[in-house]
Amino acid sequence: MKQTFDILSGGLLLLLLVGIPVYGYFKGVKVYAAFIEGAREGFNVALRVIPYLVAILAAMGAFREAGGMDALARVLSPVLTPLGLPPEVLPIALIRPFSGSGANGLLGDLFTRSGPDSYAGRLASIVVGSSETTFYVLSVYCGSVGIVKYRHALVAGLLTDATGLVASIIIARALWG
Repeated sequence: MKQTFDILSGGLLLLLLVGIPVYGYFKGVKVYAAFIEGAREGFNVALRVIPYLVAILAAMGAFREAGGMDALARVLSPVLTPLGLPPEVLPIALIRPFSGSGANGLLGDLFTRSGPDSYAGRLASIVVGSSETTFYVLSVYCGSVGIVKYRHALVAGLLTDATGLVASIIIARALWG
């Protein structure tokens, strides 16, 4: 069964990579020129987005390195531990809306300390998989097109992240708690 899916997915990928340019060619599109123009626009978008990314990553790194994340985890742990959220998972849940790579780095550290098969390791894995890098996404997408009033999108994104965290705790407690 897996081999069948591997063949089908490989064929589909090949069809897309070859089919789209061939279709464009028959429609009279200068495929290579269109590709180069798209790459140029992508590069320009990246240049506009870089300041937003640097600002978010610098602020998050400063907060974490100054000990703010650990202090917050210590303060909240008496409340969150009985609910099924160990203090070592809280920094991952808090950093994930800002940075996926930061959350993955903390996840790796957690795996080293507690093990991937521990309750904290499994919960953290679910948290990372069920949440989004909300601030990163908003800064990239809204920043690239010049949108500065995105408060409703921010609220929706943070509510989604909170829902993912609660669902992660419920699932982890049901399976391993």
